[in-house]
Amino acid sequence: MSDTPSVIGIIMGSDSDLPTMQAAIRVCEDFNIPCEVAIVSAHRTPERMVEYAKTAHTRGIKVIIAGAGGAAHLPGMVASLTPLPVVGVPVKTRSLQGVDSLYSIVQMPRGIPVATVAINNAQNAGLLAVQILASQQPELLDQVLQYREMLQQSVLEKQDKLEQLGYQDYLATMG
Repeated sequence: MSDTPSVIGIIMGSDSDLPTMQAAIRVCEDFNIPCEVAIVSAHRTPERMVEYAKTAHTRGIKVIIAGAGGAAHLPGMVASLTPLPVVGVPVKTRSLQGVDSLYSIVQMPRGIPVATVAINNAQNAGLLAVQILASQQPELLDQVLQYREMLQQSVLEKQDKLEQLGYQDYLATMG
């Protein structure tokens, strides 16, 4: 993204997870937060995963977002190896629609937490990472508050439109 050192690490178990994880990357871009993006497989490149997780905090990373499908061991294994907060993104799979990934990520033993978002919801993972950083950065907290205000305005505008058109015409404008 830039020459500024990355503070959010976005990792995934396979390149097939990138279409899902791009939503987290976009959140970082929207908030001008430098992030690094890497493919780090818990099963196919375990040594790389260990190295990544153990050194992330020494490289300036503050939060790791880890997306994985199927067995989805990446978020939990990374959380076991790093002192940083880890946000897990269960990636939808063909056979079980991502429920397997969700269960794998959310079922962490006591002492090794992974914050887990909904299946394929990398956008919320990115926003959670931003909010974690914003808890220590007042200027970033202001951006989060502005973002929330924008969400509120969007809903209020939709309500106004619904009241003006009625539900049937409103539905017709939705496509």
